[in-house]
Amino acid sequence: MTEQNSEDLLLQHELEVMQGIMESKEQYRRIIKAAIARWVKDFQENRIEITTVDDLRKLIELDINLQKDDY
Repeated sequence: MTEQNSEDLLLQHELEVMQGIMESKEQYRRIIKAAIARWVKDFQENRIEITTVDDLRKLIELDINLQKDDY
């Protein structure tokens, strides 16, 4: 195997790893968005008291952190 082939294989592997990470992040963002939407719905229906806002804050922070790497 030539040095160029080794480098090409390494780059291909790195691209596949990055693609997997990006796909996972997108899935996590969908889950977080759904959780935020559910939290807001439950809050609007008075199933959540204002004392549990910390859960929403954590979800929003997770979403923001996942978006940071996208730019």
